Amino acid sequence: MTKGTFFLFLLALVEVTASSKNDTGNREKREAVLIRSKRRWVLTTIDLEENRPGPYPIELTQLFNDKKEDNTVKFRLQGDGVTREPFGLFSINENTGVVFVHQPIDREINPIFHVDFDVLDRQTGKELDKTLSFNVEIKDKNDNKPEFPLETIRISVQENTVEGILHGTIQAHDKDKPDTPNSQFTMRLVSQEPALPKISLKDIPGTPKVKQLVFTGCFDYDMAKTYEVLVEVKDKGTPAMSSTGTVFLDIKDANTHPPEFSSTTYNTQVKEMESNKEILRIGVTDKDTPNTAASRAVFSILKGNEDGNYKIETDPKTNEGVLSVIKGKNFEKTQITELEIAVENEEKLFQCVNGKPVTGSTPKPNSVKVAVKVIDANDPPQFKKTTEIIYRNENGDPGDVLFVPEVKDEDSDLSKIRYELVQDPAKWVSVDPKTGKITTVQKMDRESPFIKNGTYTVVVQAIDDGEPPATGTCTVVIFIGDVNDNAPYLTSKNMIMCGNKVDRVNVIPADIDGPPFSAPFTFSLGGGEALRKLWKLEPATGANTSLISLTSLPYGNYSIPLKMQDQQALQSEEVLQVVVCECNGGTVCRGALPFSSRLGPAAIGLLFAGLLLLSLLILFSLFCDCQTKSFQHIPLNLHSEGSQTLVKYNDEGGGSVYKPEYTSNFGLMESMKIASAPPESLVTTDGYRRADSSMLRISSGYNSIMSNGGGARSMSMVRGESRKYMSGGSQMFRSNTQTQRKLGGQIERKISRLAEAQENYPAYSPYPYEYEGKGSDCQSLDQLTVSNLGDNMDFLQDLGPKFSTLGGICQQPVERRNVRL
Repeated sequence: MTKGTFFLFLLALVEVTASSKNDTGNREKREAVLIRSKRRWVLTTIDLEENRPGPYPIELTQLFNDKKEDNTVKFRLQGDGVTREPFGLFSINENTGVVFVHQPIDREINPIFHVDFDVLDRQTGKELDKTLSFNVEIKDKNDNKPEFPLETIRISVQENTVEGILHGTIQAHDKDKPDTPNSQFTMRLVSQEPALPKISLKDIPGTPKVKQLVFTGCFDYDMAKTYEVLVEVKDKGTPAMSSTGTVFLDIKDANTHPPEFSSTTYNTQVKEMESNKEILRIGVTDKDTPNTAASRAVFSILKGNEDGNYKIETDPKTNEGVLSVIKGKNFEKTQITELEIAVENEEKLFQCVNGKPVTGSTPKPNSVKVAVKVIDANDPPQFKKTTEIIYRNENGDPGDVLFVPEVKDEDSDLSKIRYELVQDPAKWVSVDPKTGKITTVQKMDRESPFIKNGTYTVVVQAIDDGEPPATGTCTVVIFIGDVNDNAPYLTSKNMIMCGNKVDRVNVIPADIDGPPFSAPFTFSLGGGEALRKLWKLEPATGANTSLISLTSLPYGNYSIPLKMQDQQALQSEEVLQVVVCECNGGTVCRGALPFSSRLGPAAIGLLFAGLLLLSLLILFSLFCDCQTKSFQHIPLNLHSEGSQTLVKYNDEGGGSVYKPEYTSNFGLMESMKIASAPPESLVTTDGYRRADSSMLRISSGYNSIMSNGGGARSMSMVRGESRKYMSGGSQMFRSNTQTQRKLGGQIERKISRLAEAQENYPAYSPYPYEYEGKGSDCQSLDQLTVSNLGDNMDFLQDLGPKFSTLGGICQQPVERRNVRL
């Protein structure tokens, strides 16, 4: 048997089986039709009623094949409800091919299932043919009632809404299969409370599931503030199912009651000519909701206020009408005024008569009569003109009568009116208290700071004798004419002429008089002919001029007299101070630095740092000075015979026959150079000051010269060099700091003591001698050499008292430098 024949046979078996099992109850089958597809054969759809009662499992269908008797095939099921969610819904007996459903199915959740089945070889499990498929469609059942989205619906409705459509709709829905009787429904209004106005439902074209609320008549907020409407929705299924919803209509109060006055008439009074004052409060009542547009009062004056003397406003807190006078009335003209005042609400009045709204003309607002009585009061004096204009020239003689007022007063005796000045800033005028005559007491100056735009303003008042006294005022504006009473003057009398840049300066005059008593001016130089050879003014006429130098002038200060005349030949003389100098930039002379300057924060910080460093240097110098005194002090007592540097004689002996080579570390001149060097160079690498060592070496050099046979000549040279050194050293150290001057003073004192000792020798030309004085107990120093003494240095232990001073001088420098002899 071919595969195609097998499948046709299998389908025929399915059809026969389906037709033979009508007793399984309410299972509807469609004619099995094979539909050819690219990958599989699809059977027709099998219908299954939703939510079918049990017991479960229930046999759905059975699959057959031509190899069943041989028991060589088995069936396998897969797809929706088997291997895909919802799992465990369908199953198949692999031997018999019976398909079972295991639980009720809700169509609203799963409306259709697609199931695949295969025929397999029982031994090998191999598929014998392509996969076959069938659909299980769940048949709808009227198991869902139509419902409203909310059980209760609230809609706000204004009381003054015109009958017809309400701004609210009702909508329902059904979960059953669309476009079937099970999902189609109708809505109806079951009941309403209160019964009037009549509310109903209206269809909306194109939207069968939405209904519009409509009503006829008008709402009454005072009777009912909320309406309750019960609506039913019912489907067309079998059996039919229904539900209900409640609609609440919340009525919002509107202006259905006009405001009413608290009294039928009102009376008030106001003083004559009184203004900007509240004179009456008018109360009203309103049955509408307070503090809403339906109850807030709006007042208006219908009659009696043609001249605009009064106004009425609403007090927002009390809802009263506040009547005020804004322009006073004259008692002599009006004694009483009758006003008609009306009141209405902010919102338009809505009226409902016999359940029907009143449309068309608006009813007239309520009104009331208000009588305003004018009380006679003391009228103030009235000037003929409130502003008087007077013309006068400046510098007029005092006593000039400027103004005599004309006053009238209907309530007072003119003879009892008194006058006072209210405004007279420069104190130029006086007023007669009885007549009001204004007279000048000083000359009026047009150039005064009290003059504004060429005018001087005086204010005078008239006071009557009423109770209370009333006052009237008059403003007197005096236009003051100009006269030529001010000569031209220089705006600046000090000028700088940059000799390295320009040869002229601008001269700018001014005149506080106005035209024609001011510019253009005429300029000329004062002084003699010599001044005109150096300077000239150009131009000679105009608003200003320039001073020009005619020759190259030495730098310095120049005083130049000028003459200036205005248009009316009123002349003035001024002296212009001109400084001729070299300028740095602009018109600023290049000169010495200023005597004072301001230090910024950085400069102040550096200054304090410098002071601190200087303090440290002074402390360090004092420390070094103390250390020098501790080890460099050499006691010299030239007056003691045993401690002299040289033997004191009246006569010099002859020079030694020996001429030993001068072996001092420093020669005399070199020592002098060291002594005259700057103080900072006197510090050696080992930290000691060279000035002291130089002093010691000078002394050593001095002895060497004397022992070298120099005689008196050498002594004289030492004295001269010592004075030179002492003078130069003193000058050098005085120019240094205080600490260095102390060090220089010490050296200077040591040199002075040596110089005083040298002064004891006579200043004459030396005489040659073969020996010097009495022979020494020890061997001559001139004969001391390493060659003739060998290694025997014992003689150094006893050189005699004459050598003690020299030894003391030399010992400390040797010890200080750690030198071994």
